[in-house]
Amino acid sequence: MNDTRSLAHPTTSVDRAVRHRHIEIDGIGIFYREAGRKGAPAVLLPHGYPCSSYQFRNLMPALADRWYLVAPDFPGFGYSDTPEDFSYDFDGYADLLAKFAQALGLGRFAIYLHDYGSQIGLRLASRAPENIAALIIQNGDIYEDELGPKYADLKAYFARPTPEGRGRLVEAVSEEGFRDEFLNDVRDALAARIPPDLWKLNWPLLATPERREICVGLMEGLKENLGWFPKYQTYLREHRPPTLIVWGPQDGYMPEGAARAYLRDLPEAELHLLDGGHWALETNLDEIVALMRDFLGRVHSEGGAR
Repeated sequence: MNDTRSLAHPTTSVDRAVRHRHIEIDGIGIFYREAGRKGAPAVLLPHGYPCSSYQFRNLMPALADRWYLVAPDFPGFGYSDTPEDFSYDFDGYADLLAKFAQALGLGRFAIYLHDYGSQIGLRLASRAPENIAALIIQNGDIYEDELGPKYADLKAYFARPTPEGRGRLVEAVSEEGFRDEFLNDVRDALAARIPPDLWKLNWPLLATPERREICVGLMEGLKENLGWFPKYQTYLREHRPPTLIVWGPQDGYMPEGAARAYLRDLPEAELHLLDGGHWALETNLDEIVALMRDFLGRVHSEGGAR
């Protein structure tokens, strides 16, 4: 008997694989992860500290059927180069991210804002608002009055920088310090779902003297970055990009108030508070994927709003 099922019910497979690429920008070797069909609506994923594009390894295939997702490792992080003459500050990274998006031909894209990536991404967005189709904000703080208690030591150092204070920043750039960053203030049941791979794999990549100094310099640069917070708020207030806020409030740096503060400048934003913390993609992936698929399907998809 002939089996005609494949003819009667053809199936189409979707390529959700994450591909690992390299590109050279201004002579700097940049590693990035890519998923989805090039030419589909793009989503740019700048990473936070102390991680790399690795933090998006599970999110990317979950959206790759409808969107083109790219996540670079910044210079000095992950598998990208660590050139001597690069500006390792938020402006330098924003410049690099803009060139990366242009080199890949992203055009108009949605951008995921998390941790340091929010500072870098909002610099990029405010420079070229016409390129921003939508924002997804996840535990990225831009309201100084809502900074959480874990900022206390940094604030003390900013007010009175001392060699001892800087020494504590250096000590934080360690495997144990990274463990504290990834676990943060989540309850025990959630902490058990955060894989130790995050600090065990990221620490060896950042353990060189050059990369440790970059990390300390970025922490020190947060003082100057506070001056950018009003600029970010002005961008949001004036341009009102479609915005989805997905937030893990179990976060000693960026608690619930830091999420709600966005509604001052983006009253139309969609706010969802999750049972999670700073690294919610590790503990609340399915919820975030569902929310992003619904949101992006409405504001940044083929056949939808662009």
